[in-house]
Parts: sequence; structure tokens; C-alpha cells
Amino acid sequence: MTQCVVLNADYSFLNVVDWKRALCLLVKEKVKVLRYSERTVKTGEGMTIRIPLVIKLIKFIRTVYRARVPFSKKNVLIRDGFKCAYCRTHCGRLTVDHIVPKSRGGRTEFENCVAACKACNHKKGNQTPSEVKMYPQVKAYQPTISEFLRRRVQLLGIDELIKDMVEWSMVPDNLPERL
Repeated sequence: MTQCVVLNADYSFLNVVDWKRALCLLVKEKVKVLRYSERTVKTGEGMTIRIPLVIKLIKFIRTVYRARVPFSKKNVLIRDGFKCAYCRTHCGRLTVDHIVPKSRGGRTEFENCVAACKACNHKKGNQTPSEVKMYPQVKAYQPTISEFLRRRVQLLGIDELIKDMVEWSMVPDNLPERL
């Protein structure tokens, strides 16, 4: 599955969309392609279309950010880098562990939840970290919007691509051919 980076009209990162959605936006003339991928798609009429890798919206979209990143399992996993907070391994299936268990008054919020593998979550069970001598190796905190977006871009592996695109966009159009 090929992903496409969507930049706002000012070249700021907005989102990542599937290649099918990127082609729909292109056909509707809502975006301009900045870079194509090496992959192609053949249509029913025998045409070959290159799949976009980076697209930029033609019209600027004002993004209204909330004051806080909304709490969800996915956002906890992104914040913790998809690693278990206790053993720091990348295992396939991660869960969200309440540092102070809910049965003991712990709340479901960023400051009390961390990513945990099933083995560590099961071992800790319904106990506090001091009772089991299992302490999270990461701090549970409420991420800011900018920090969260930067982390998400890094995890998608497109941070270098966006840096290249931003540096390219800063070059004025009226530069002489020879410098």
C-alpha cells in the first residue's frame, strides 16, 4: 500500500493519505503533485498513471488545532514510539496499561497510561509499579500538538522527505540560472 504526503498550500505537513485518495484529489484539481513515486497503476483503458508521493493543496486550509491531543490508544502508542514502556521492545501487539490501575482510582488519561506488551501488562496485573517492582522506563505525559505531529512524521519515515520539500519551497522562483 502506497502512502502520499499531503502538504498545505504553505508547505506545512497536513496528513498522509492512501494513493487512491491522492489520485481523486488530483483529478478534482485540488492538489498539485510535487513529487511522484516510482510505482504506477494501469487503468482499464490501458493507461499508465504514476502514483504521487507528495502533493500540495492549491488552496490554503486553515487548521484549527485543539488545545490538546485527544486521548486514544493509537495516540498513546505513537507517543511511546510503539515500544513497551517496561521492557522497551517492539512487539507485535501492544496494549495500554494504566500505571495506577483503574480499580485503585487511576484515570484513563495520558499521564496515567503507557504502551505495554501483553506479557508485561499481564505480569503487572492489577498492581501498582512499586508493588511489582516494575517501573515504566518512559514518562507518561500529555503531548503537545506540534510534538505529536513531529513524532507521527518520524514514525511514518517521511521526515527527511518533508525537510527536502520545505528547503526546496524556500528557493525563490526568480533566481538567476547561474549563481
